Parts: sequence; C-alpha cells; structure tokens
Amino acid sequence: MKLIDLTIPIGIATPPWPTYEPLQVKYFKRLAPNGANGQLLTHSNHVGTHLDGEIHFYTPGRDMAQLPLDYLVHDAAIVDLSDVCGDYDIYSSKMITDRVEVKEGDILVIHTGYHHFGWDQPTADEVRYMTKHPGPDHEFVDWAKKMKLRWIAVDCGSADHPMNTIIRTWMPRQAKQAEYVFKKKFGKTLEEFFTDDKYQMMHIDMFPSEIIHAECFGGQIDLLLNRRFEVGFFPWRFVDGEASIGRAVAFVDDKEYDELMKKAATLPKTKFGDVYDPKHVESLNKLSKANLS
Repeated sequence: MKLIDLTIPIGIATPPWPTYEPLQVKYFKRLAPNGANGQLLTHSNHVGTHLDGEIHFYTPGRDMAQLPLDYLVHDAAIVDLSDVCGDYDIYSSKMITDRVEVKEGDILVIHTGYHHFGWDQPTADEVRYMTKHPGPDHEFVDWAKKMKLRWIAVDCGSADHPMNTIIRTWMPRQAKQAEYVFKKKFGKTLEEFFTDDKYQMMHIDMFPSEIIHAECFGGQIDLLLNRRFEVGFFPWRFVDGEASIGRAVAFVDDKEYDELMKKAATLPKTKFGDVYDPKHVESLNKLSKANLS
C-alpha cells in the first residue's frame, strides 16, 4: 500500500478564505543561543487544505474531535469536471455520475481544476481560485443527501459557489461577470438563481445532515481523476474545533502506484514537486472564454 498526497503546501503565502486570518510564523527561540529552534503560529482554521466541521455553521453539530477515524477514511469517487465547467459555472450530479461511479456512503472528491490557480501552481491566480470557481445548485445538495455521502472535498476555495457567498458583495467586478454568465446560461440574475433559501447551502443545508466538506485539495490529485480510491483526511483531534487544517491522502495498492508514477513521470511539476496537467488549464480557459464572450 502506498500513499498519494492530496494536500496543498502551506506557508505564509498561502491565502486563507477571504477575510480569514492567514498563517503567520514567528521564531520565539533560535538554535543559538537557546539550543533549539521554536516557532509560534497564528492562523485561522480556513487556510490551506482543511476540513470544515459541523459547528462551523451548525451549533449543535460535532466538533473535530468527535469525528471518528472510520468516518474520515473511506472509499471515494474522485471526479474531474475541468472539461465541462469553467469560470462561474454550475455543476450537477449528472456531470459527476457520467464520469465516475458514485456509491451510497462514499466520500466524493471534486476536481474542478481550479487548484491550478492556487498559490503553489505555475498558473497561480488567487482571485480566480477564490472567486471564479464553479459550484453546485440545490439539485446537487439533494442528490448528496440521497446518496448519504460521507463527506465531500473540492480543489478550490469553497464547496459553495463563490457567488452564493458573501464574495458576491465583496468582489463587485467578479459579481458583474458572473451575472453576465448566469443571464446568458440560465436567464436569471445571481439573486434570482441563488435565492435566500439556497444561501451557502453546502454549509447551512448540509452540515445538519452530517455531510461536511474539505476545501483546497490539491497535491497529486491530477493523477487520480475519474477513478475510485480509498481516501482519508486527518484533522487535529480538536476539541471544540469548528474546522481544522489537515493532511489528505489517497491509498493505492503497489501495482496501481507504479502505474501512477509512470504517468507522473510524463507530467510537469510545480516548484514543490507536485505534478500538474496543463490540459486542465487549457480546458478551463477555453470554457471560461466562451462563458464570457
């Protein structure tokens, strides 16, 4: 058994979700003269690859410490939507099930491709990563509940569509672009499409049903698309934690690992050593250009 990392690198340049506290690092002692290096960290729970817990939006919910390991590690479907969804698009359950088998009780990992715009990537674009990625409508939420999904992961800034969050107010130029796309594709304004009862539905509607999500997946995710693997997320055993930074991995057998490493040898790598597939960015750029034309 081998492990494939699905975690983005984290450092002081890693952007948190907008307005949340970024990671700050300070040395409070040094090897000379203190005999050891020691660091003091300050940060929110919503920076880097992290798991949103139920009490992030649902007061009676479980904290991080209450999530059992056999909940955090399970069979998963990993789906690639970078060939069908560009800037501001909406994805559906059918787009997912057309590409990979999803079973009741699965973990679902959604590769939008927008991790390619994360801070660690050669095509980094923080605004696009946080404010332009695709997201779901309520049809997806209803399907996820019906499928009793264990938890969901996305490779972008939020599991919700950015224009179904406060980002719509904070980023008026991007909201204007999104409004154009929604009128063109759906004949509705953002306000008409994302009605009040749908606001941040991936958080507000899902967490009471014990379907939480991880955000900012990445790492070697491009190797695993449209396939099934066992996936695990390992947050802190954090009493009263509403969310937690953590490590995400896929478990693969030795034969599969050797095949994946052969594929990895053909792909370029980021400065941190993670592989990336440029075809995803090409597809996203083409789709996004069409959306905004």
